[in-house]
Parts: sequence; structure tokens; C-alpha cells
Amino acid sequence: MELLLTSAGLRNETLRDALRDMLGKPFGSANIVYVPTASMAEPGDHGWLLSDMNRLHGLGWREFDVLELNGLPRRLVLDRLLHADVIYVGGGNHYHLARSITGNDLADGFLEALAGRVYVGLSAGSMIFSRNLTEHSADVIGDTADLHVLDAATVQSPFGLFDWYLKPHLYSPDFPERDDAWADRIVARADFPVYFIDDDTAIRVSDDKVDVVSAGRWRFHP
Repeated sequence: MELLLTSAGLRNETLRDALRDMLGKPFGSANIVYVPTASMAEPGDHGWLLSDMNRLHGLGWREFDVLELNGLPRRLVLDRLLHADVIYVGGGNHYHLARSITGNDLADGFLEALAGRVYVGLSAGSMIFSRNLTEHSADVIGDTADLHVLDAATVQSPFGLFDWYLKPHLYSPDFPERDDAWADRIVARADFPVYFIDDDTAIRVSDDKVDVVSAGRWRFHP
């Protein structure tokens, strides 16, 4: 399993090089599928989504597919995941993304697809692998409102692969409250490990090996 879990996508050459190494062939020889599902639960201007899509598309893929996880037959969704060399899951509401995967019975199929492909997550797309993606962590992290906007009080982790939790956008100008004091408050409450990463950083998972790829700043609290 090859995962590149970013805060804000492939924003710098360090992260793009990491993906090239994981993919093992040029982008122009590979198919990518972009999953925007998490963004569907976010209100307001979606220019950030278009900017990320355009940045990614500009890398020159052989085929660039866009796939919504809701409203399509399960087999069709899984076939399109399997057709890709890179599965790229974008940002937005990570609880909506997790509930879309579990509610559409896609978790096992997703894991099957990941066994032979590279997964790239952006923000919400990077947060769905922790077994600590629960209503408890929502309270600890302070984003219970993102769960309640879905008229939900609980959430089930679709994969539960890691005990650590990933929190993106550290020091981001788009999230000015996410500074060291904010991270410290979360750490003081958390009873699980937390990675905080900025928009120039990713967590790379290759089978059982986990490391950090960064042209920026990050923190880890075990």
C-alpha cells in the first residue's frame, strides 16, 4: 500500500517528486482519478477545489477522471478506481467523505484498489485512515460542527489503518487559528497520537513504513 497524505495537495516539487517515485513511471503514462466527494458538503465558494484540480491536471496525465462516490452503482465506482494508477481524494468535510465510503459499502473495494495503486489525499482525503476518526476525536480536535452539519452525531472510520490522527493546514494563512497554541491545546486533550502538517508537507506510507516528506513544517505528538 502506497499513500501520500498531504495537507493541500501537490503544492511543491518535493511532494511531486515523492509521487513520481511512488508511481514508478511518468505522469504522462499514468491514469489518475480525482474524487471530490468531501467538497460536496462544504458551502460557499469552491475556487479552492478548481485550483487544486487545475494544478493536478496540469501535471499532464494520460487520463484524468473525476469520480463522485455517491449516487453511482458500487461496481461502477470500484471499476473506475481500479482503472486508475493514482487515486486522488480531495478536501472538504472528512466526515462526509468517511460516511460516503461506509454508507455506499465501498471500504473493502477501496482497500482492494489501494493494494496496487498510489493514493494521494488532500486534507479530508488524508484524514480518513485513522481508527481514531470518531465522534470522540471530533470533540478533542474541536470540529464537531463538521459532523453536526451532516445531521449526524457519530462517525465510523472506513479503514482504521493507523492509531495516529492527521490534522492538516498547520500555519496556513487560510486557517490563521492553526498555530502552535492551537496544536498545543489539542495535544493537551488528545489520548491518541497526532501529526500536524503544513501545506508543504505529507505523510508517506509505504506498506508498514511511515515517514514525513516535507518542504515545510510539521509536528508529531505520540
